[in-house]
Amino acid sequence: MSPTDFQRRQVTGRGIPVPGNDIDTDRIIPARFLKAVTFEGMGEHAFEDARKQNPEHPFNQKVYQGASVLVVGQNFGCGSSREHAPQALMRWGINGIVGGSFGEIFFGNCVMLGIPCLTVSQADLEWLQKAIGRDPQQPVTVDVERQEVRCGERVITAGVPDGARKQLVNGTWDSTAVLLEAGAAIEATAKKLPYVSGF
Repeated sequence: MSPTDFQRRQVTGRGIPVPGNDIDTDRIIPARFLKAVTFEGMGEHAFEDARKQNPEHPFNQKVYQGASVLVVGQNFGCGSSREHAPQALMRWGINGIVGGSFGEIFFGNCVMLGIPCLTVSQADLEWLQKAIGRDPQQPVTVDVERQEVRCGERVITAGVPDGARKQLVNGTWDSTAVLLEAGAAIEATAKKLPYVSGF
């Protein structure tokens, strides 16, 4: 596989708005699910407690089933640094996230899974959530390369840190795949190192 197999230049899908700020990783995936040995099945527990407390939660609504672009508020993914949160979202079907801002570790974990997280202004965020609510079937495009979000006729300027943008666009976000791709070069270099080859 080459890096082009992992490129995330843009993601298009139906949107799902989850309103509110400071939604932490414990609300995304409750702590009791961290005991699992693998991430398999984690998607069905995304927002589980919030969904039980609020039957109208977007992740419960049929109209949003199959949506793949999550639209959230400020400081999404704050709190503890659990990789389970983006894993749960990815396994639920989320391929891209648009928000006002993101918890730093959550953002990094998303990039490591190839999930672009783009930031937009508060005004654009509110417009986007309302637009999706009015027409949940319309596609939303998260364009990492152009740093914009498109919905209907509207093009919204979006931001993503340059390093993450390059990794997603170039297909080098999967560090394991990058290492495996470079296996022969790593072996060749190791053979030249006396503290490796001398033993």
